[in-house]
Amino acid sequence: MESADTPHNKNILISSGSEAQPQPEGFRNYVDSQFQDRVRKFYYLNHVNQTVKFVQEKREQILKLDRLKMTMKEAVVLLNEVVDDSDPDTDHPQIVHLLQTAEAIRKEYPGEEFDWFHLVGFIHDLGKVLAHPKAFNEPQWAVVGDTFPIGCAYSDAIVFKEFFVDNPDYKNPEYNTKFGMYKEGTGLDNVLFSWGHDEYLYQVCIKNGCTIPPEGLFMIRFHSCYSIHQKGAYTYLMNEEDKANVKWLKAFQKFDLYSKLPEKPKVEELLPYYQKLMDKYFPAVVNW
Repeated sequence: MESADTPHNKNILISSGSEAQPQPEGFRNYVDSQFQDRVRKFYYLNHVNQTVKFVQEKREQILKLDRLKMTMKEAVVLLNEVVDDSDPDTDHPQIVHLLQTAEAIRKEYPGEEFDWFHLVGFIHDLGKVLAHPKAFNEPQWAVVGDTFPIGCAYSDAIVFKEFFVDNPDYKNPEYNTKFGMYKEGTGLDNVLFSWGHDEYLYQVCIKNGCTIPPEGLFMIRFHSCYSIHQKGAYTYLMNEEDKANVKWLKAFQKFDLYSKLPEKPKVEELLPYYQKLMDKYFPAVVNW
C-alpha cells in the first residue's frame, strides 16, 4: 500500500485536514429528524440482529459474488430506486447523494490526478444494491446504516448503543470484553464488522480486479464506521497502517456527509464523466 507521504496523498490530506471536520448543525440529528421514527426502527433491527454468526453467514452466502453479472452503470441504475431508511438527513434516491458527494470532491480536487477520488465519491454507496428487490432484496438493516466491529464490546460512540442489550452477543463472554475475540493491534482487516454495503462493495472491488488505489478502497470499506472516523473509537484494534489510513476516512467524510444539499445535481449531464471513470477502473462486466 502506498504510504501517506506519496504526492497525491499528501496533497489531499494537507488540503482536507487530518482531523474530523466539525459537524454542521442539522446533519445526523437523530432526535429532531423528520425521519426519526423510521431511523429508530431501523437501528433497533440493525443492532439486535448484527451478530457474529449472522455476519459470518452473510459473508459465506454473498461474497462468492455468483449471484449477478452487471455493469457498474446497471448497478447505478438499480441504486437510483433505493432510499436509505437509516439516513436522518434525506429521502432522496441514492444516485443524488452519489453525485453530490462526487461533485463536491471533484470541485475541491479537480483534474485527472484525482479522478480515482472522484470515482470513490460516486460509487461509495453502490453496495446498497443489496437492498434492491431485483438484486438481492436484503432487509435494509443488513445493508445500510453505521457499521461497527462485532465480536468485542460495543463502543459508546455507536449511535443508539442502548439497542444492543437485545443482541444475543451482548451478554456472551466471548464477545463482550474490550478485545473480545481479537488481540490488541490485530488490524482492521482481521476484524469482523457489522454486515452491510461497505464490506460488500469493497469485496466486489477486490475480487473484480478494480484498480482504485488502496487508500480509496479503505474509504469504501470503512466510510460508514462513524465511531472510528468521527469519534476516534477502536484504535486499540488498529495496526499502524490502519491508523494512517483513518486520515483518509476523515478526508472523505466531509464530502460524504456535508454535500447533502436540497439542490439536485443534473444527472444526465454528469453521468458521462463518471461512466468514463468506471470504464477506467473496473472491468466491463462485474460479478456481484
